[in-house]
Amino acid sequence: MAKNAIAIIPARGGSKRIPKKNIKEFFGKPLIAYSIEVALASKLFEKVVVTTDDEEIAKIAREYGAEVPFLRPKELSDDFTGTGDVVDHAIKEIESLGEKYEYVCTIYATAPLLQTKYLLEGYEKLKASDAVNAFSTTTMPFPIQRTFKVNKDGRCEMFTPEHHMTRSQDLEEAYQDAGQFYWEKRDQESDEIMFGKDSIPIVLPRHLVQDIDTLEDWKRVEIMYKVIKEEQK
Repeated sequence: MAKNAIAIIPARGGSKRIPKKNIKEFFGKPLIAYSIEVALASKLFEKVVVTTDDEEIAKIAREYGAEVPFLRPKELSDDFTGTGDVVDHAIKEIESLGEKYEYVCTIYATAPLLQTKYLLEGYEKLKASDAVNAFSTTTMPFPIQRTFKVNKDGRCEMFTPEHHMTRSQDLEEAYQDAGQFYWEKRDQESDEIMFGKDSIPIVLPRHLVQDIDTLEDWKRVEIMYKVIKEEQK
């Protein structure tokens, strides 16, 4: 009989732009600790599992309450392996131990702004629907219809020039992946991409969303986190 839900947190050790990003100290704790703690606090998961190739990450993950029942093989820990392959490997490893789950939630290790209520919203909406996925999203900060690229001559070229003079309020709103969590029903299959009709978007406010790929991103999320904590006081 399948168990209810498990959280999988991918966290490889080879980050280059921000060395040891997943365990770099962020306001007194390793960055990955925030994702682990929110997952545990949600009470949604029978297990919170970190999949990593790095012994140091594994040790820290266990210290904050996650399980690390295996180390990820090196061939799934390079710059080109997608998150989907990593999670599929983790699920197969867990199923080999005799455990099956109805719901899997992939949570990124670099999500210090993640909040329990949005994890709960994703789970509840997915469970009550015929959708296959539910994931964190947010609105685009600027109308995509008014954006442009820089062409090979170093000049501007609009993607949709017909909207050059269209008022922002008259344009359809666009959304983007917030990069925090991804719920999946394991007993349903879909040929759709994540951003397709079989997915439910869980919309987060933009002040709770920040990718952390560069040192500039890191500085920005520090400022955001500090402001949020000050407001909570």
